Amino acid sequence: MNPLVFTLVLGTATPGGGFPVFGAAYSEALNAQEPRLRIETRNTKGSTENVPLLEAGKIDLGLVAGELASVALAKPGTELRIVAAMYSSPGMFIVKAESPVRRIADLKDKPVVLGTQGSGITVLGRTVLNSLDIKITEITLEKAADGPPMLDDGRAAALWGAGVGWPAFTAIAKAGGRFVGPDADEVKRILARNPSLQAVTLPAKSYPGQDAPIHSVGSWSYVFARPGLPDEQAYLLARALHRAEGPLAARLDQAKETTAANTVTAAPRPELIHPGALKYFREIGLVR
Repeated sequence: MNPLVFTLVLGTATPGGGFPVFGAAYSEALNAQEPRLRIETRNTKGSTENVPLLEAGKIDLGLVAGELASVALAKPGTELRIVAAMYSSPGMFIVKAESPVRRIADLKDKPVVLGTQGSGITVLGRTVLNSLDIKITEITLEKAADGPPMLDDGRAAALWGAGVGWPAFTAIAKAGGRFVGPDADEVKRILARNPSLQAVTLPAKSYPGQDAPIHSVGSWSYVFARPGLPDEQAYLLARALHRAEGPLAARLDQAKETTAANTVTAAPRPELIHPGALKYFREIGLVR
């Protein structure tokens, strides 16, 4: 008799953003490595919907962006657990090549696309602007793919996003777009007001025409498991990801950070890692 195959539903986000791209690569890589796993992706409104869906047991796994992940993990008595760290997400704006905007302050009172309504990246953008006391005309979207056309036709002066492999950034950068991030003093001000954030850097050549690294702020995004996900399933997820690290990184640049080692170091506390995943990490010597 064949061993039981576990079908797990993974909540991602709206089409056109980074989470559906990551979710597809992650699920296919793990499915290929572990015959007992069948991960199926589901588009959602993003992190703000994934957390309550997980808490209600309506999805098995969910992608949750940095700041919202930090809030969820800090909630007293939370039963959500980490099965994988995805990637760190330095946040920044992108503008058209001919834009006069050179600093974040230049966006004051201008229309800016911050992202979709349920995205943790949108929350990060608000946090950055509020920390710098810069008021904009905020544009939020139903679908992430609606952002680049708004920048292209002048309805928006800039578009906010985060991390490597952000689809909107790739499209705009190919057309000559420029990135605008916080300067060193602004990074310090943002971190002073938001201790849960970290100083993170977008490596050079992450996007077309981006020759220098961009220093910014951000945090880690995670794959969360619903309360009560069996230890055996979390163990298989952790093992499959560890075995799939090479193929996953080759397929998707932002997934180069999606490793067992980073999951251990990025977790705020070891007990927030799912016990099944933690068992595997102990077996391979990452946790004592």
